[in-house]
Amino acid sequence: MNSQRIIVPKMSSVIAHEARARAILRWLVRERVIEEQPSTCGSTGNRMGYALTDGARNVALQPERLPFGEPVNGLEVVLDRCIYTPTQGFLEEAGCAECRREVGEPLFDSLEEWMPGLTDNFTCPLCGHEDDINGFLFLQPCAFSNLGFIFNGWGEAGFSATFLDAFADWLDQPIAVVQVDRPSPAVKA
Repeated sequence: MNSQRIIVPKMSSVIAHEARARAILRWLVRERVIEEQPSTCGSTGNRMGYALTDGARNVALQPERLPFGEPVNGLEVVLDRCIYTPTQGFLEEAGCAECRREVGEPLFDSLEEWMPGLTDNFTCPLCGHEDDINGFLFLQPCAFSNLGFIFNGWGEAGFSATFLDAFADWLDQPIAVVQVDRPSPAVKA
């Protein structure tokens, strides 16, 4: 399995998201969680990411499960509007924070307007409550944002609560941690 843990701010449009990403990267380099220079240790696009280093052991719940020595073990930063959900078994269920009723189907249908940035908000069709889409209640961790941090191969290692609190402080936003498990890509000869 190629597992990921993705840290995402619970805000659709993070202001100055590129500057915040750079600040997070500098912090992670200072903490020796990642290498300073990107390399081909990612899993998407051009495969560029920031490889993990020994300091990653200090922020993982199960450091022995970190992907040291694996070709895909790096942090990738996403600076585009993206939907972060588990890839297997995601229920697409959501509730309104105001009336506490199920609004999953209309909320997920509204992503057609959210994705191109036409709106950040969703309005509950049952009570009229309007909020950033991340303000609604989800049964499984997921998030919708223009900023995301994909930790490749870290799914089983997890993150310490202290690290997650510090990450949220650096972002100045509450965060979601989304776990994604998917089969490893086939190796071609």
